[in-house]
Amino acid sequence: MNTRISSPVPLNSISPEPYEPRVFTDAVEAVDALTELYERNTRFLNDAFSALANGGPIEGRYRAFYPQVSMETTSFGHVDSRLSYGHVTSPGVYTTTITRPKLFRHYLKEQLALLMRNHQVPIIVSESTTPIPLHFAFGEGAHVEASAGGLADMQLRDIFDTPDLTVTDDEIANGEYEPKPGEPHPLAPFTAQRIDYSLARLSHYTATSANHFQNFVLFTNYQFYVDEFCAYARQLMADGGSEYTAFVEPGNIITPAGQSVPMEGVALGRLPQMPAYHLKKKGHAGITVINIGVGPSNAKTITDHVAVLRPHAWLMLGHCAGLRNSQRLGDYVLAHAYVREDHVLDDDLPVWVPIPALAEVQLALEDAVEEITGYEGFELKRIMRTGTVATIDNRNWELRDQRGPVKRLSQSRAIALDMESATIAANGFRFRVPYGTLLCVSDKPLHGELKLPGMATAFYKTQVSQHLQIGIRALEKLGAMPTEKLHSRKLRSFFETAFQ
Repeated sequence: MNTRISSPVPLNSISPEPYEPRVFTDAVEAVDALTELYERNTRFLNDAFSALANGGPIEGRYRAFYPQVSMETTSFGHVDSRLSYGHVTSPGVYTTTITRPKLFRHYLKEQLALLMRNHQVPIIVSESTTPIPLHFAFGEGAHVEASAGGLADMQLRDIFDTPDLTVTDDEIANGEYEPKPGEPHPLAPFTAQRIDYSLARLSHYTATSANHFQNFVLFTNYQFYVDEFCAYARQLMADGGSEYTAFVEPGNIITPAGQSVPMEGVALGRLPQMPAYHLKKKGHAGITVINIGVGPSNAKTITDHVAVLRPHAWLMLGHCAGLRNSQRLGDYVLAHAYVREDHVLDDDLPVWVPIPALAEVQLALEDAVEEITGYEGFELKRIMRTGTVATIDNRNWELRDQRGPVKRLSQSRAIALDMESATIAANGFRFRVPYGTLLCVSDKPLHGELKLPGMATAFYKTQVSQHLQIGIRALEKLGAMPTEKLHSRKLRSFFETAFQ
C-alpha cells in the first residue's frame, strides 16, 4: 500500500505567487498577459502532478486559478450601433474567466479591442477566484494514465481541484443568469470551465484537436458527404491548396498544401463517434466538416461543444423526406422555418421561440445553388423549394398512426422532414451562431417513393458531389463577408454579453 494515501492530506493550500492585477489600454498586450498568466498557472498544476506521480510527498492542496478580464464603465458610451457585439448594455462592472488564450488569441484581441474602443475604458487582467481543474490543465494529447504511476489509488479531489459540473452550465447563453447584488455582469457567453469542458468533449467525439477547427462548419448525417469532401480536399492539397493551407483528418493527420500524402499523424484504428475533417485557411477561415450521424441528440451534443469556439456560421447538409407531391428525388430544400419536434432543446429553448431564417445565409445558399447547378431565377424552382423543415426524434414515425403527424406537417406548411436540421438551427440561435440548412430529398414516404438499392446507389453518385460543392461554395461566400455583417443583431436578445 502507498503510505502517502493513508495519511491525512494537509489542509494548507499551495498556489503560485499572487498575481497583481494589471491595467491595459492595448488589446494585444492584454492577451499577452492573459497567456502568460494562464501558462504559468497550468504549468504549476502540471509540475505538481508530475512530482507526485514520481513519488514526491503531498505537501498540501495544489490550486491555481483561471485568468480573468474585467472592465468597468460608468456611462453607456458612444457605441457603434451597426455592431451587435463589442459593447455592454449598461454601466457597471463586467468580467469573464479565460482559458486557452493561445487558441482564442485572435478572438480575444478583437473582442477586447472593440470594448476599449466603444467605451473608452481600460481592460484589467487578473486572477479569478475560479480554480483550474487538474483535468483541464493538461495539454491536448497528454497520456495521464501512463505517467500517474503510484497515484492510481489516490483521491485526486483531495489534492487538486476537479471539474465542478454544478457551475458548468449554459445559464449565460440561455439568458437565465442573474448576478447577485454586488457581483459583476458576464462579459462572455461561456465561462472558462464551460469552454474547457467542451474542448475536451470535442477532442473525444471528433478525434481532432480544437486548434484545427475552422470558423465555417458543415454538419452532415451521411458518410457519403465526408468521403466526397476528403477526395476534394486531398486533390486540392495535391494541386497546391489555392487559399487553403492544410487538410486535417481524425487523429490529427495533416496533409499540407502542395502534398499528396499526409506529412503528420497516424491513421486511427477506428473512427470516433462524430469524426471531423478540416480544410484549413489562415486565421481559421477554412471549412470544418463533421459527420454527426443520425438523430437530434447527436446534433445537440456536437453543437453544444462547437459553439464555444465561436464559429462564424454553421450549415446542415443532409438528406430529408420530401413531403410534397411536386418534389422529386434529388431536389433541394432550403429551410426558411423549422418545426421542432426533436425535444432535445425544450428545456433550454422553449418551442414557442421562433427560429428565423437569416438573410445573409439564405442568400449565400441560394447563390451557391445557382452557381453549382446552372439554374437561375425562376428556373431554380425546378430543383429547389424554399419552405418549412420539420425535425422529429422518431425515425420510424411512419409506423404509427399517421393522421396526427401528417396533419401537423400539413398545418405547418412543411415541405421536408428530417432528424437534425431544426436542432442545429435552434442551437445556432441559442448560441448566437449564424445557421442555415440545405437538404436533398432522398425519399417521399407519404407518396410511396422509397429508395430501392439500385436507385440509392445512382442517387448518391449524382447528388452528393453537387450538394457538397454547394455547401462549400456557400461557406466561402459567407467567409468573404465582413464578420460584423454576418453576426447581425437578429440573434441578440435585450441583455447580451459584450463578447460575440
